[in-house]
Amino acid sequence: MLYEYAASSPDRRAMVLFVLSAATISGAWFTEYGLGYIPCKLCLLQRWPYYFAVPLAAFAWVIAGPMKMSRAVRPAFAMLAAIFMISVALGVHHAGVEWGWWLGPADCGGRISAGPANVNDLLTAVNNTRIVSCIEAPFRILGLSLAGWNALISFVLATIAIRGWRS
Repeated sequence: MLYEYAASSPDRRAMVLFVLSAATISGAWFTEYGLGYIPCKLCLLQRWPYYFAVPLAAFAWVIAGPMKMSRAVRPAFAMLAAIFMISVALGVHHAGVEWGWWLGPADCGGRISAGPANVNDLLTAVNNTRIVSCIEAPFRILGLSLAGWNALISFVLATIAIRGWRS
């Protein structure tokens, strides 16, 4: 149903890409700030494609919509497809690390939220920082971790972007 709606015109494809991208990154932020789950290094890395995709999809939506520049939107769809394929690779990599299929980065750990003012503040922050491992999924939904869901969502978004580029 969503795919049929998105397939009907370039502006609808771009709108679907924008809305789903924004919803996905918003969900990541909600998980972190609303539910209190601290992201690992790979989780933070998986957000970068969305930081590029959301404004690019908004741009594509604008030029494909009221301006009716469907031909000019093709390069934007091509870039979005590439961005989401990178996101698929990042999600699959992180999910594979969580399942123990391959090793993750050796430096995967926590972060200090605010810059310390002095050495005592630094020591306090280090002692209070929870180290987050890349190999442990905080929770799973229908058997998939958030990294797995990111890979799946990114694949759907890449497919929509590829269809937009090819049409």
